[in-house]
Amino acid sequence: MQKELWEDWCERTFLLLGRESVEKLHDVHVLVAGLGGVGGMVVESLCRAGIGHFTLVDADVIHSSNINRQIIATTKNIGVLKVKAWQQRILEINPSCKVQTYTWFLKDEKIPQILDQHYDFVVDCIDTLAPKTFLLYHTCQRKYKVISSLGSGGRIDPMSVRIGDISETSNDRLGYYLRKRLHKLGIYRGIPVVYSKEPIRNQSILSKDITQTPQSIVGTISYMPMVFGLFMSSYIIRSLLDL
Repeated sequence: MQKELWEDWCERTFLLLGRESVEKLHDVHVLVAGLGGVGGMVVESLCRAGIGHFTLVDADVIHSSNINRQIIATTKNIGVLKVKAWQQRILEINPSCKVQTYTWFLKDEKIPQILDQHYDFVVDCIDTLAPKTFLLYHTCQRKYKVISSLGSGGRIDPMSVRIGDISETSNDRLGYYLRKRLHKLGIYRGIPVVYSKEPIRNQSILSKDITQTPQSIVGTISYMPMVFGLFMSSYIIRSLLDL
């Protein structure tokens, strides 16, 4: 990016945070695992805040069902890998940004492998329990700064969203099972999470049976995953800059 364009683009952020802070963000490397509605909003807002290096991990493609809540999804990019769509979008916002992408489903040896790089922050937006658990476990073992998203589905009240330690969460089924698994690995607290205190709306859950494995589809509204993502981005920026 030309220096003049960078100066104009970051002018308002300079005014808010100071030039030194924005230059610090330019040198930050963030891993975002999971590029759904929450993870996508994290990438969008961190990129516009000036984060200069991303590693993005997601094995999925964009589906038409993503359009209601995922900022990257349109009728024109259905079937495109999410990591590729996000790489393109990041570089259209900030051509000088470094972007690494992995079309991996994170499990087993893939998790330690992806964490062997150095990160200034790890962002967990995975919605599947096993890889979420082990990503957080290995992240804690490496003592990286981390934040995790719990469930944004089935909720409509942004005023109920909170940031807190995983030991404090309530009204969240994913959080309940995640805590149980982390307890078995010796982790009881110390992981900041974004969660909602609003109970899930029961009528929003559709049970399905896919390949004989019970799964649930939870209804969502456009703004709730984005609220979760913005809460996460705020925490990340403030933590990196000690604000």
